[in-house]
Amino acid sequence: MTWRAPRTPNWKSGVRRRRSPGQKLLVTIAVLGAAASIAGLGTFATFTSSTSASHTVSSGTVTIALGATGASTNRLNVDATAIAPGDTIQRSVDLIDQGTINLASVTLTTSATTSSVLDTDATNGLQMVIDKCSQAWTEAGPPYTYTCGGSTSTVLSSRAVIQTGVTLSNLSSLTAGNTDRLRVTLTFPSGAGNSFQNKSSTIQYTFTGTQRTATDK
Repeated sequence: MTWRAPRTPNWKSGVRRRRSPGQKLLVTIAVLGAAASIAGLGTFATFTSSTSASHTVSSGTVTIALGATGASTNRLNVDATAIAPGDTIQRSVDLIDQGTINLASVTLTTSATTSSVLDTDATNGLQMVIDKCSQAWTEAGPPYTYTCGGSTSTVLSSRAVIQTGVTLSNLSSLTAGNTDRLRVTLTFPSGAGNSFQNKSSTIQYTFTGTQRTATDK
């Protein structure tokens, strides 16, 4: 057997050893870890300051209502029968602003849920006028009549009973929390002829309040 000494590796200058894939992965992880550490040091070194405030925002309400029935606060549900030309029908009603937002206007729409010539004839059919008293009306009857111990003002001038969206005037109930004491008077014109006999109409009153103009708060 012949023994030979191990051959010395031939390291030539300028020749690089190739790294294995595993070595490359370890080097990449090390570099990324070092970069993350540097970034972390930068984050913790940043100065910060904060302050805060808060407030509550709540919406208001638009709510109008009529007075309680069964008293002078609301007689609009009381019928009138056997009327003749020249008769008048007086009914009191309170208009109440129960909301928290002031109103720009209140309008009235009247409609006939049961209709006849009493409401369709704009000339000789029922005519309507509305006024208000500065204090509660003094009621007598039935049949109901009213006197005002304070001052009166016109809310709606005389016109045919059927109306759509007419604006009411001189209302204090445009201001939230206020009440207007109204008197609705219907008149059966004396010019109504025999064709108006034995007729019946049911009049419905709808009051609509609209909020004030938008403003800064």
